[in-house]
Amino acid sequence: MQEYQRKQLLERVDRESSTVGVDIPERIDVQGEEVELQEFVFEIKRRETVPPGERDRVEQAKKNLRRERLERRQKIEDGDVSFEEGEEIAEGIIGIDRALEALENLGHEDVQAEADRQETMDQKRWMNFLKQALGHDDDGPQVRGP
Repeated sequence: MQEYQRKQLLERVDRESSTVGVDIPERIDVQGEEVELQEFVFEIKRRETVPPGERDRVEQAKKNLRRERLERRQKIEDGDVSFEEGEEIAEGIIGIDRALEALENLGHEDVQAEADRQETMDQKRWMNFLKQALGHDDDGPQVRGP
């Protein structure tokens, strides 16, 4: 592999937008073990929340995927593969990145929903405070006598 080709592949796998439009691979060899990656990610994402017993499994999967990504990137960086092999490795890395994105975003829906609830409650408290401060209640302006 030529130096410019190696740099091109590394730039491709390190680009943040590289996963846009990419599907999670159906199967992938991770640390010497074949994993049904797409099925695993979809199974986990189908649930509204990740049960405590599954969290360890998800965290271990993410750790293994990160390790596999690093090893594959290192193969390209070392340049000991042909350009064609490097392209296949790069595609695998991008698929791993896509799966990692999906797994990393698992708990964020719950966090966003909680943040939205908190904001709504804050707005209600603020409106109640303003009503009290301005002398209004729910029935309209309060008339104060002399």
